[in-house]
Amino acid sequence: MLNVRFSVRTLASAVLAVSVLFPAAAMAQEPPLDYRMNERIVQVPAGTEGQARLETTVFRPDGAGPFPLIIINHGKDPGRPSLQPRDRFYHMASAFVKRGYAVMVPMRQGFSNSTGRYADHGCDMTANGYSQAGDIRATLEYARQQPWVDKDHVVVAGQSYGGLATVALGAERLPGVRGLINVAGGLRDDSDRCAWRSQLVSAFAEYGRKNTVPTLWLYGQNDSLFGPELAQRMFSAFEGAGGRGRLVEFAPFKRDAHGMLASRDGEKVWLDDTMRFLKEVGMPTQVVREVAPPPSPAKTDYARVDDVEAVPFLSEHGKRAYADYLTKMTPRAFAVSPSGAWTWAEEGEDPGARALATCSAKSTQPCRLYSMDDYVVWNGERIDAAEKAAATAALSPRPAAPATSAPTTSVGGTR
Repeated sequence: MLNVRFSVRTLASAVLAVSVLFPAAAMAQEPPLDYRMNERIVQVPAGTEGQARLETTVFRPDGAGPFPLIIINHGKDPGRPSLQPRDRFYHMASAFVKRGYAVMVPMRQGFSNSTGRYADHGCDMTANGYSQAGDIRATLEYARQQPWVDKDHVVVAGQSYGGLATVALGAERLPGVRGLINVAGGLRDDSDRCAWRSQLVSAFAEYGRKNTVPTLWLYGQNDSLFGPELAQRMFSAFEGAGGRGRLVEFAPFKRDAHGMLASRDGEKVWLDDTMRFLKEVGMPTQVVREVAPPPSPAKTDYARVDDVEAVPFLSEHGKRAYADYLTKMTPRAFAVSPSGAWTWAEEGEDPGARALATCSAKSTQPCRLYSMDDYVVWNGERIDAAEKAAATAALSPRPAAPATSAPTTSVGGTR
């Protein structure tokens, strides 16, 4: 029996491609804590008698607060939940910190470095949603005890499996919670005899009958898991059973709208409808402070970004890889090493740092960024043909197929 469970946490294309001179690996690079948004990690008690601990990312504005709060909930990658990297929803978090919010992103039981056991109820989508909502409720209870949280101004959001769990949470009485935001919420199960679409419709009808909080639903026209027809069925079941909400169907987003929230460019899609919703439920929407953008290497005049021959240290296979990189979505980054290693990263959080970290781990010499997005950042000397020949003389022949790692960032994923 094939049992494949999906719930896209980030863009399926948030990948790293690694030089085949070195063994490819899905390397989950832990991002540094962002001092510009006072990022830290706290352990939130959850589960029976609070024995489990949820690894929870917190972002806060400067000052003591109390701040309005948003809790953002993740989806599930394929494979073991404990191998899933810590989610940060950095781009959405930044937009809310600018508006004076504190942000909490809890990893639920069994995910990443959270303790406890991941609960899987198979094809029972209603139970799956309620089970995951328990950890969101634990986070909410913890937050309401913190002096830096305005416990009367809270909103809860979730993407994919986190969206399903967020709507399930709304079946409870939620003191201080003004609204719920469901971004591409759902859960897919391709195991035999699992009618997961109908199960989702039934689950949302159940949550609608018990709904206590206004909701906003955001689904894209090219969502690979929950397309427009299914999204409408789920919302109609929710609303028809008595749930309060508004469904927004947004235009196709890049290759797959399911990972929109993980993308740097996703804010253009979700921001306006979200701010309108927040204003309706009495939450702040005005920008009250600035968050400096992360530092980025400056553009240089070394070469045009599409000049494949100008890229140093590459073998013929590396040149083909760079040409392929030029077809990828932005944000993106390409790193190279004098050893002949190369790596490109696409989409997700900080592709430059991901490309450098993975390249450096697989290279015998330091790696440097060559290009980012649509421009070159390399500031070294040009390498003539003889030097290129010497640098690539010992490189291995091209294998049958390049190696590509699994997604490595927090945006969005399947499930």
